[in-house]
Amino acid sequence: MKQNFTVRQGALDGVAVFLSVAQHRSFRKAAAELGVSPSAVSQTVRMLEERIGAALFVRTTRSVGLTEAGERFLSRAKPAFEELVAASEVARGLGQRPAGLLRLAVPRAIIPILLEPLIASFCKANPEVEVELAASKELVDLAAEGFDAGIRLGQFVAADMVAVPLTPPFRLAIVGSPGYFAQRSPPQRTDDLRQHACLRWRRSDGALALWSFNDNGHAVEIAVSGPFIASDFPTMLGAAIEGMGLAQVPEPLAAEGLRAGNLVRVLDAYAPMMPGVFLCYPDRRQIMPKLRAFIDHVKSRQASDGDPRETS
Repeated sequence: MKQNFTVRQGALDGVAVFLSVAQHRSFRKAAAELGVSPSAVSQTVRMLEERIGAALFVRTTRSVGLTEAGERFLSRAKPAFEELVAASEVARGLGQRPAGLLRLAVPRAIIPILLEPLIASFCKANPEVEVELAASKELVDLAAEGFDAGIRLGQFVAADMVAVPLTPPFRLAIVGSPGYFAQRSPPQRTDDLRQHACLRWRRSDGALALWSFNDNGHAVEIAVSGPFIASDFPTMLGAAIEGMGLAQVPEPLAAEGLRAGNLVRVLDAYAPMMPGVFLCYPDRRQIMPKLRAFIDHVKSRQASDGDPRETS
């Protein structure tokens, strides 16, 4: 059965004063410790007693003692208050220096090409920060799921998010393996894709993503068909390398395969430009030092690499 309860406004008011009086058994010594007048201490204790509904101290002209109610209140209030003070110190520490757990929601595809070197150097520079990468294709609610920030393609960054560029804009590349093209002629126009096996990507909402093109400055989307559907770009790219068909993937993902000769690029003239990859977080006013340190580290790395994104 659910219990009904309320917390009175100002329930902790006067507790610190009570603990000081109880420790010193003196209103005057408590006042000196707290930097207030004895009358202010006496008034605060009276208000606490009225709120509780019981006398906490026995006062004489010569001494101050605890009542039974005061003893019981002290036994429970002292450790609880000390725990609250300790909790405040821990929270204050996280609010004043880069420390604690930095949780980032990221697409799995970008971890090896973008985050691995960045995270390694960040952790070395900030030993009090632990970094957790939660790889998912879902566009999670960052605040509701307890993430400090997310990393997303620019077209998926919500308008109410603060966004910091991690990469410059890039194109979507259509690639296939040399083995695949040994059996078929490379497409010359987008209409030629009807004659090709096109590997597809299923979005987190369940829909199959259309292929995007830039046709003389006009954005065009085409539904393609093929033998394989993946839920992320690395899997689709791997299938393309194995010769299963053509894949449309972000240009940075295909770069290594193109350099190694495992992939061939086609339809370059129709490749659309994407905004790039961004670090995004909900509210600039609520940013913690650990996230600020990560953002500063990103910008520092970009500046040292001569990247124009440093002025984001």
